[in-house]
This record gives sequence, structure tokens and C-alpha cells, in this order.
Amino acid sequence: MIHWVVGRNIILTINKVKIMKTSKSMFVLRMCFLSLLFGMISSVSASDEQSVKVRVAAYNVEFSKSATPEEIGEMFKPYNLDIIGFNEAPDSDWTARVGKVLGMPYSFVGKMSSGNHRSKYKTILSKTPLSGTVEHKLIGGWKGASAVRATTEIGGITIAFYSLHIRQSRATGGNAHDLATKVLPKEPTPRVIVVGDFNNKIGDASMNTLEDSGMRPTWKDLKIDLSKKSTWNALNPKRNAGVIDHIFYNTTSGATTSEGEIIEMEKHLSDHKPVWAEIVFTRKLKKGK
Repeated sequence: MIHWVVGRNIILTINKVKIMKTSKSMFVLRMCFLSLLFGMISSVSASDEQSVKVRVAAYNVEFSKSATPEEIGEMFKPYNLDIIGFNEAPDSDWTARVGKVLGMPYSFVGKMSSGNHRSKYKTILSKTPLSGTVEHKLIGGWKGASAVRATTEIGGITIAFYSLHIRQSRATGGNAHDLATKVLPKEPTPRVIVVGDFNNKIGDASMNTLEDSGMRPTWKDLKIDLSKKSTWNALNPKRNAGVIDHIFYNTTSGATTSEGEIIEMEKHLSDHKPVWAEIVFTRKLKKGK
């Protein structure tokens, strides 16, 4: 669309040029226009070929206590997401119902409910088919703490995606440490995204352990000051715990974050606020990555 708008403006400019009196000058100007147009198309195409943008979100929905899956789907519509990680989600067809609203037909629902509570499952919702689905039990915290994992292909590249809900912990001995030292090191896919409710803020010891393992929070690319922001408690701001919901990607993928934010609403649909990000992966991995 951009190319044709640019082309139209050039044509309008050409029509105003009064020296265009001969067929020869018309031919030259047309050739210049076509050269410019094809050059722009080639430049954009080359840029598109070098990278893939993946739009992801994470949302702790508090067992859908304050909103239906359809309402949550409507809320996410403007973000044109590729994949979403839910936690504290009901099982059965809850995630699929969100997907029906968003045109995201593929889902995976875990079997472990956080804290062994009712309807606190970890799930994945995707526009593209999921494979290699598995749920990793994470020790050192709650019973039922886990991360569901699946791979999917977006724009011709394969991504391993994890959706988790873990307990607040320290540098060692907790769910985050188990994820960083036992689960992620065994992940064979070179591009990895991990999202969810970590119950820790960036800079806490457990999050430093995760970063030391080679994972990077999207907040750092976006240069968002999290000190005065929160993702919990959206329904009772006086019980503010700061930003504890995050999106990470592995640094060895060579990715970076181009967009993202905490989603604010006039009327929140859960005690958590959803977070989203657009992660840009290069098609070709660097040597040794």
C-alpha cells in the first residue's frame, strides 16, 4: 500500500511538470518512476527476508473470575498477536474460546494447576500449529508449579514457547532456578520465548539467575522504567506488588524487542494486567549461536 501511495504522489508531481512535452521526456520520467518504485519494493522485501516479527502476550487471568474468555479475546484484538501464554486459566475449552474470538485456532492446556488450586492451569494459544507440546514440573516452590511448552513455526522460523506460573523465590532453590538450570539448558530449539507470572520483579535474585542463563526481559530493550509500574494488583492498586509478569527471549537467538507494554484498561479483567511485546528474530543465526 505504501508503494502505491508514493507512486501516486510522484505521478501527481509529474503531471504538474510543464516541461513534459515530448514522448521522449515522458518515457524517461516513467522509467525513473519505475526504477524508484522497484527499488523501494526490493529494499522492503530484503528487510522482510532478514527478520521475522513475533507478537506475543502473557496474561494471568485469575481463573476467569472477572471476565469471560470472549471478553478477554475482544481485549486482545487490537494487538494482532501470534501467540499468547495464559496462566491461572480454567481447563477444558476455555483457551480455545479465546482463540475463536481472535482467529487463533491452536491451543495447548497443561494438566498441573498452580498450588493444586482449582482452575489455575498454564496454557498456550497460537495462530500457527503447535507441536512438541509438553509440561515441565518445576520444583522448589508450589506444588503444581510448571511451564507448558510447545514449538510453532512463524514466518518460516521455529520458536519454542513456554508459558509458566511460578512462586516468588530467591537466587537458588526455587522454581525460577529449576527453570534456568534444568529445563531451558535442555531446549534444542535455537529461538526461545518464555512468558508468564514469575511473582518476582526484574532485578530480584531469581530473575538475575534467569538472565544469567541467557534469557533477556523485553522490558530492557524497550527501556521502560518499571519502578513506578505494576502488573498486580490491577483490581486493588493499594496492594501493588510491582511488575511481576514478564516476557523473556534467549539472547543467543540474536533477537531484540521493537514494541511492547503493560496493557492498561479502564476496567481490568483480572487481578493481573496483561503484557505484550513484538520480538524481532533474525532469520539467520550467527555462527556459534
